[in-house]
Amino acid sequence: MKDIVVVGAGKIGATIANLLADSGDYRVTVVDRSQAQLDALEVTSAVATAMVEITEAGALEALLAGKFAVLSAAPFHLTTHIAQAAAKAGVHYLDLTEDVASTRIVKQLAATAAGAFIPQCGLAPGFISIVANDLAKRFDSLESIRMRVGALPQYPSNALNYNLTWSTDGVINEYCEPCEAIVDGELTEVPALEEREEFSLDGVTYEAFNTSGGLGTLCETLLGKVRTLNYRTIRYPGHAAIMKALLNDLGLRDRREILKDILENALPTTMQDVVVIFVTVSGRKKGRLLQETYANKVYSGHIGARLYSGIQITTASAICAVLDMLANGDLPQQGFIRQEDIALDTFLANRFGKAYAQVEAAGRLVA
Repeated sequence: MKDIVVVGAGKIGATIANLLADSGDYRVTVVDRSQAQLDALEVTSAVATAMVEITEAGALEALLAGKFAVLSAAPFHLTTHIAQAAAKAGVHYLDLTEDVASTRIVKQLAATAAGAFIPQCGLAPGFISIVANDLAKRFDSLESIRMRVGALPQYPSNALNYNLTWSTDGVINEYCEPCEAIVDGELTEVPALEEREEFSLDGVTYEAFNTSGGLGTLCETLLGKVRTLNYRTIRYPGHAAIMKALLNDLGLRDRREILKDILENALPTTMQDVVVIFVTVSGRKKGRLLQETYANKVYSGHIGARLYSGIQITTASAICAVLDMLANGDLPQQGFIRQEDIALDTFLANRFGKAYAQVEAAGRLVA
């Protein structure tokens, strides 16, 4: 049985802890800087808790001594603190961050770390990069890779057509920071919330627009190999226009704490959500221009006796699957590991990765 520390006592952290503890193969301790968060944690009795001030020098490092791995489900601004503690303690490190700058620091730490450092192990970035790379390997040469993901309420009922299903800090960061892309074969930055498009899947109309971090390390991996590579977040139509008004016209881009307070007090959470995953790759096989598409929807549902939202299932299952593969020896035990280094068939065969099984036929995209 391996000892695991999960940092972050939010809904995703709790889901990760329960999945790992219920497997019977992991002893789990959830860490948070807030005792109130720990007291409210909905976890099985097998999960231990510990209050630790993450930013206090040596505090987390001491707790990690002798553990197998630490998994970060904390806000993105704590990523580097946790990664540094993991490096000093000599344990494996996994996170869910979408923050590009933090991932660059994690990569630097991995160069001299004793364990494996695997950032961006969630849905997007994360699973979507595994899918995109799997599709890309089927072509002799690549033209374009377009990745689209959204966690949406099944029953939208406000002007934003949105409910809080993920970290508010993370969502705001994605909407504000520059976005990496490959355009005409060149690595570039494009603005968040721009290049909006509409499409229909299974009779439902969506919009998609640039957000930061979803590509993970794919730009670096595929630079010089593909002409077009981009990532866009899926929402219901109308969402982007309102967010642009809040961030740009009302100046909340520079007052993020106010925007966070507004969103968390105005938008309810929901367990009735759907995660939409759509990846399209085009390229040439034996001289012919062809296209392959992966489409999937994951809904909220029960795992054991507990009901989880779609975003909890996809995010927690992804990082648990990567940890399980690391523990089983299916991944390198040292250094920086990219999501695209993980084989899709191995991921889907994993007991946690099976949460991504496609139970329905893929829908048809209508531009």
